[in-house]
Amino acid sequence: MTAAPLLESYVAGRWWASADEGTPLPDAVTGETVARIGSRGLDVGAMVDHARAVGGPALRELTFHQRAALLKAVGLHLMGRKDEFSAVSHRTGATAADNLVDVDGGFGTLLSYASTGRRELPDDVLVLDGLPTPLGKRGTFLGQHVYTSLTGVAVQINAFNFPVWGMLEKLAPAFLAGMPTIVKPASQTAYLTEAVFRAMVETGLLPEGSVQLLAGSGSGLLDHLDGQDLVGFTGSASTAALLRSHPAVTERAVRFNAEADSLNCSVLGPDAGPGTPEFDLFVDGVVTEMTVKAGQKCTAIRRAIVPRDHADAVVEALRARLADVVVGAPGADGVTMGALASRDQVDEVLRAVERLRTHASLVVGDPSDFRVVGADRERGAFLPPMLLRCDDPAAPEPHDVEAFGPVSTVLTYDGLDDAVALARRGQGSLVASLVTHDPAVARQFVLGAGSAHGRIHVLDRDDARESTGHGSPLPVLVHGGPGRAGGGEELGGARGVLHHMQRTAVQGSPDVLTGVGRRWVTGAARNDDGVHPFRKSLAELRIGDSVTAGPREITLADVEHFAEFTGDTFYAHMDEVAAAANPLFGGRVAHGYLIVSWAAGLFVDPDPGPVLANYGVDNLRFLTPVKPGEQVTVTLTCKQITPRGGAEHGEVRWDAVVVDSQGQPVATYDVLTMVAKEWPPPSA
Repeated sequence: MTAAPLLESYVAGRWWASADEGTPLPDAVTGETVARIGSRGLDVGAMVDHARAVGGPALRELTFHQRAALLKAVGLHLMGRKDEFSAVSHRTGATAADNLVDVDGGFGTLLSYASTGRRELPDDVLVLDGLPTPLGKRGTFLGQHVYTSLTGVAVQINAFNFPVWGMLEKLAPAFLAGMPTIVKPASQTAYLTEAVFRAMVETGLLPEGSVQLLAGSGSGLLDHLDGQDLVGFTGSASTAALLRSHPAVTERAVRFNAEADSLNCSVLGPDAGPGTPEFDLFVDGVVTEMTVKAGQKCTAIRRAIVPRDHADAVVEALRARLADVVVGAPGADGVTMGALASRDQVDEVLRAVERLRTHASLVVGDPSDFRVVGADRERGAFLPPMLLRCDDPAAPEPHDVEAFGPVSTVLTYDGLDDAVALARRGQGSLVASLVTHDPAVARQFVLGAGSAHGRIHVLDRDDARESTGHGSPLPVLVHGGPGRAGGGEELGGARGVLHHMQRTAVQGSPDVLTGVGRRWVTGAARNDDGVHPFRKSLAELRIGDSVTAGPREITLADVEHFAEFTGDTFYAHMDEVAAAANPLFGGRVAHGYLIVSWAAGLFVDPDPGPVLANYGVDNLRFLTPVKPGEQVTVTLTCKQITPRGGAEHGEVRWDAVVVDSQGQPVATYDVLTMVAKEWPPPSA
């Protein structure tokens, strides 16, 4: 018989094995040893040093777009091997449906962040946060917030229930931020994490030192961290409290983000009684969250809060649906719910259920008598779905005790305010669902319960077809919650990236801020070298390149022609008496869009050239009314240049200012164009 393999750590660019035989890790379905894990003799300080000295500098040399391209390549490679990883995942107790959440969901998160990096972040190593703020009257002293990469390491300490997604949802934003990562998976399912991690390393795509794996105990790791480092933790509230009290956090200001225990709820709206589509959606949602990953989800519905008048109907509907759940070995015919991660986890859940039964009755699921398909119930880590009912919503246990398995408790409420109060009694959660078709009910619930939840999922007949469900965190939305849920945030698109960076306020002149941010700032130098900037390719164009065109007089005939031609006959343009009575105008004025159209006519170079297309206008403001007889002049300045990797063109943002004959701005806006990288193009 072949001995179970010893999992290896990936340290300073090489695979490393523990000096001892390690601790056995059981197959959740059969109880057989899948692998062994240990880290005796591992130099955790060397991992931190390697990340800082090698991984960090290598990542920070790359722009956000280059890092995004690497994430995409790795994500596509892993997606191509998902069947291989899904087979390993079955040994954690996960069914094919569970793997869609963990394995596919993890790879999808990498790809989502690759897209975020290309769409929402610049092709640069610095992020501008908002617009410059004037700090003086003359416009020569301004402030600009910027984000730059930290020079430390992101340490992720993960839970057992999502060995793939849990790693990748933390790694992706850290990698994009230019921060190397040390992955510390939970031991029970670390063999799956190690398999995926090994495949990432084997691609050869990731810069040396940008990722490392610590399989086994991470004792002493936090001792090596300082204020440039970050710890992302997922697990129990007690462990989070222990880590939060470490001197690295309390004295050296290591950034600490926690996702902890969460007594999430789903609330059946008062309008969603039996016979409505919402009632059925509520029942489906509760059953799904009880059985996906065998209820081992930080987002699972632990409390089903329903109107008292509908409690019997809800329980009976849940009973009927749960009767169809087939527990057993993943892949066995008909199985819809797999095993828990380990026998120890089974024992922990049963202890929690006993505490819940202090004030609740078990109405579905006998843990001592249930059928398991395709496996030995005594050897595997199996439990049936267990539904409890508590008609005393004031009882403390449903709001204090989390049974981290296929367990949920039905609670009753009287009135929506009561439902909000019960939802808040979870002491802070990752997600709450509200199932209602009444927007007024949704608003009242969000206002009352929003501060106690990281996400509120409102479900009804209109959004059900596209809904990703109560328990699925999305890369583009924040994942985390207040209070008991840990008080942290992960993901959230670009927000998750910026969480791994330092925001700094930079003060200086317009020229300095233009140089720092590579975005032209009003008051900075312009370059009008006699060559129209629309004649310059990206290779020739420079920030600050400018052209001034005009003046052009606007006549009353122009205003009337524009009104008739466009159909915009608003009284301020066509009725002298009514316009004069308007305190903002004092007489007929030109259309704002006429001003913008004529400005384009002034600055556009009409011949074919590097400017391929105008694709939009941002931040348009009409500042001063323009009356017939006034003259306008426009100045166009190259504001920001964004090349597109792999394309023959890039994006250019132009600052446009239209002024009247007194030099007063009448309109300001940004013009967005696509510009060829070379002109004539190489293929011409």
